[in-house]
Amino acid sequence: MGESFRNEEEQDNGGQQEGGLWSSRHQNGDMKRAAAQLIEKYYFQLTDGCGNPLCDNPNCASSGKVGPLSSNEAAGKALQLFAARAKLCEVVGAKMPRSSQSLTLGSGVNAASAQGPSSTGSTATCSLVRDVNMAGASNPSTPLPPLLPQVDELSKTPGLTEETLYLTITECRSSNNYAKLRRLLWAVFSNEVALRHSFLKNPESEERSNETLVECKDLDTTGVQSKEELRALEKDLDKDLDCAEVLCVGEGAASICDGDEKENDENQSAKNAILPSALDIGEVRRAYASLFECPEMEFGNTLMNAIVQLLSDSLSIQLRAHRDAFTAIPNNINIFIILIESPALNTTDFIEGVMPKMCRTISQLPEKDQALLVKHLATWEGSRLHRLLASLHQLITIKLLTTEFSRDFTINDEDSITSATQVMKLLFYASILGGELDTPLLKDLPSEDSSTESMPLHDDPFLGVSGAGKDWAARAPPKDSLGTELGIHVLDARTPLVPLSEFYDDFLSDQLEMDRDFAYYKAGSGDKFSFLNFPFILTAATKALGLYYDNRIRMYSERRISIYQQVIEGMPANPYLKLRIRRDHIIDDALVELEMVALENPGDLKKQMVVEFEGEQGIDEGGVSKEFFQLIVEQIFNPDYAMFCLNNETRTFWFNPNCFESDAQFTLVGIVLGLAIYNNVILDVHFPPVMYKKLCSKPGSFHDLREWNPTLYRSLVELLEYEGEDMEDVFMQTFRVGYQDVFGTSLTHDLKTDGDNILVSQSSKHEFVELYADFLLNKMVERQFRAFRRGFNMVTDDSPLANLFRPEELELLVCGSQHYDFMELMKSAEYDGGYTSETSIIQAFWELVHDMSTEDKKKLLQFTTGSARVPVGGLARLKLIIARQSSDCDRLPTAHTCFNVLLLPEYSSKEKLKDRLYKAIKYSQGFGML
Repeated sequence: MGESFRNEEEQDNGGQQEGGLWSSRHQNGDMKRAAAQLIEKYYFQLTDGCGNPLCDNPNCASSGKVGPLSSNEAAGKALQLFAARAKLCEVVGAKMPRSSQSLTLGSGVNAASAQGPSSTGSTATCSLVRDVNMAGASNPSTPLPPLLPQVDELSKTPGLTEETLYLTITECRSSNNYAKLRRLLWAVFSNEVALRHSFLKNPESEERSNETLVECKDLDTTGVQSKEELRALEKDLDKDLDCAEVLCVGEGAASICDGDEKENDENQSAKNAILPSALDIGEVRRAYASLFECPEMEFGNTLMNAIVQLLSDSLSIQLRAHRDAFTAIPNNINIFIILIESPALNTTDFIEGVMPKMCRTISQLPEKDQALLVKHLATWEGSRLHRLLASLHQLITIKLLTTEFSRDFTINDEDSITSATQVMKLLFYASILGGELDTPLLKDLPSEDSSTESMPLHDDPFLGVSGAGKDWAARAPPKDSLGTELGIHVLDARTPLVPLSEFYDDFLSDQLEMDRDFAYYKAGSGDKFSFLNFPFILTAATKALGLYYDNRIRMYSERRISIYQQVIEGMPANPYLKLRIRRDHIIDDALVELEMVALENPGDLKKQMVVEFEGEQGIDEGGVSKEFFQLIVEQIFNPDYAMFCLNNETRTFWFNPNCFESDAQFTLVGIVLGLAIYNNVILDVHFPPVMYKKLCSKPGSFHDLREWNPTLYRSLVELLEYEGEDMEDVFMQTFRVGYQDVFGTSLTHDLKTDGDNILVSQSSKHEFVELYADFLLNKMVERQFRAFRRGFNMVTDDSPLANLFRPEELELLVCGSQHYDFMELMKSAEYDGGYTSETSIIQAFWELVHDMSTEDKKKLLQFTTGSARVPVGGLARLKLIIARQSSDCDRLPTAHTCFNVLLLPEYSSKEKLKDRLYKAIKYSQGFGML
């Protein structure tokens, strides 16, 4: 076999030399050299051909039988041909490089430097060897392992500079041969050491580099004088690139130098002293701009393959095996900053080929490094951050569409999707950090420990009672470890760079098996990925389903405990929270019963609620509870009770600071709100957004006045925008403010001690508006809101509510959507009793519905479902069922609100249907709903 192989080589005019090499195959260096040369020949035979137009070799490009191949594919194919000892064509001309131009394997000598930039074969050889190495690394079964550790001079480069890149591009452009550029990109972007030390700021040489760049840009790129000068400049630059740092697995970091190791170690230590902030972002971006001015076909695949090699074989392995040793190296975050600065980041090829591995590696970084990456992303413009976010969404969508999922392999197991979600978290925090933040950052509501200790028990009956001594009151918002590292919280976002709703992935939310994901979430072991730990990516409707599972499991648990107590301890069975209500005394009956439950056994509030109206038949399967909540909310906000004040401009309610009701009454109102969420009931309440922000344990601030009291907000904005030095004379505003109670009595409050004698000036205007807003939204209603929140937390304290929902999502969860799209309801409707979507009475019904006014549509929803509110996720989630009740008759339509079933007789005409339907929805309260 050795003889026949030698004969094939001797077909080339350099065959004698190669035959001699083969005869001394026992020498390792010669064997490597011969193997590399042969693989090189196969490579160029596949890519360039032999030059014979009559060639019939199926593995030669000249035969026309070889399809288009990328560099990586050609390298892999060359390896296979070498292993099979395939035929080599006789070269016509000088298509294939000769052995004299080949790279000396393992020597670390750059053939380009030895032969000069005009040596096309040498640059191609180096590029080929790199491609072969990459193919061998990606295919463990490929022969020739001696090729894998092959490095050349550029792979030992400590770092790339804008100047070096520009010089290379200039030379390649002048010779119309970009092989050297590809070789440079591979050497740097496939080497973590080189990339980590690329584009660092160097104050001593910065001025010289800038001058050199200016001179280089003035060079004649036509080749008159550039080649000689460029080679001279390149040699000067190479003098500083003589050391490489290699991370040894299991041994930490070590320096391997060609010269004096001690001196180079000292130089390297000086470089390492430059922390990630020493990365010259401007230089990185200019370098990319210069690079992408070149034809992308000349370098694009090489760049992406190099990055894949870097992420697959180097960084990912080291992070998994020796994370602490790797992360201890300074400037390691520079690698990822350079990668995400690439203009190719949003291209389809990059998204599909590189981004999965990049996301996987970034997700393995420790949180300190992730925080550094977040801080860099926070400096981007919102539009650019949005494009990167769109790329991650695209990656997730591609994987969802192209991956076959099964019972044993779900979305939670797809590494590309989960790692993209983890990287999206960095963008989420970057959007918050780079936007406008609320002030002060993460200012939690004051603790109530001191205030509750001094409060008499008769003023708040929920304190000091068995089972009620738990801290139902203010708690700090749950913090994420990355947010803690950054010093921010989701609640601190006022105006993020990218709207937080843009992080929702609707397709992922629809495809996700929430029951399985919720099980992983509750397990909390970390063995399985749960998207509920990354709630920003899930729509509010999907998270509401997860909350529903949590509430139902808790209800079933309470039911089992009740049965256990009955069987084992002989206690009376009480598996439900039963409320027996008189319609004429709904407030008195409901609040009294809830107060007794809260005092005696607050745990009963976690049971499934069942409501019974005295004197009315019907089993509560959800519909009666909906009506109960609707009626009690109407009574609570009745002006006669004076617990809440109505703002006529915004039509929202706020706490009455001078209310005569006790704190216990506000606690019970909070319990009602918590019970509605717990029992999956939407309420028709109208609170300003700051209410839900405060329920999430974030105090109100100046900017919350915009929705709470727009007129006051605009006047304060005018004060802030006034720049004149005569502010005291123009506004005559002191730190004493006035307001009126619900009875119209004028009252005053000093925002500062002796506030009436302190005029607001240019230097104190910001302090004034913050103190004023804090007084209106927090201090003035502190007693009422504290009691209200205590009641709310008595029901929701063990719920993942605070972890999953932001304030605006909590409002949507409580109040439902304001978007009444009855086309969605029609598309999702189901039919029973002989009705179909084609039945004439059904078609007439939907024609009438679409012609209704908004108020009549709300009444129809109230009649059929027990609530006039649109659930989270839209009307399509209602699953309305229209069933045939009877043939033509004079009866009115009826409804089972517990099951969203409308019983509709098959009327003889559309006019009769309209008459009966409008009467039913107008006079439905108290009857017709079961």
